[in-house]
Amino acid sequence: MEYTSHDSVPYFSDCLSVVKDVGFTLVELQVVPQSGIFHVSAVIAASDPAKNIGVSDCSKVHHVLGAKILALLQKEKPGLTEDDISMEVSSPGTERNIKNAAEFESFLGREIRVWDKNVSDWVRGKIKSANAEEVVLEDETGACKTVKYGDIAKAKFIHN
Repeated sequence: MEYTSHDSVPYFSDCLSVVKDVGFTLVELQVVPQSGIFHVSAVIAASDPAKNIGVSDCSKVHHVLGAKILALLQKEKPGLTEDDISMEVSSPGTERNIKNAAEFESFLGREIRVWDKNVSDWVRGKIKSANAEEVVLEDETGACKTVKYGDIAKAKFIHN
């Protein structure tokens, strides 16, 4: 599994703070220009690992994120209006496939499972910590296992 810093994702760092300000974590952000319209897709998680995301949460983030994205895009394309932006805000889903190892940091305290190539099996646990090279998982007994991203074939967020 590869680690791509969120800082390298266009607009991610700028949008992270407005999402945090309303109590959520930005997991993924894509801004894609297509035929004169910008398609924005955002995935959010609750800051509290015990909470789930609902429609009203997505709506709240849509409101603040839409304003921020519009302001950022207007710097590049003056005259752009909210009619030129199509946006979707969603939760991680019931069993999100983690695409980028940087997402582990977004799910601190949440349960995930990773396919560890070294043991050819799923390793399950709560994320204790994550950095640019590895994730530390704590199992139900309290034991911790460190897994290097290069040893992960795939990973899934486990929705409780």
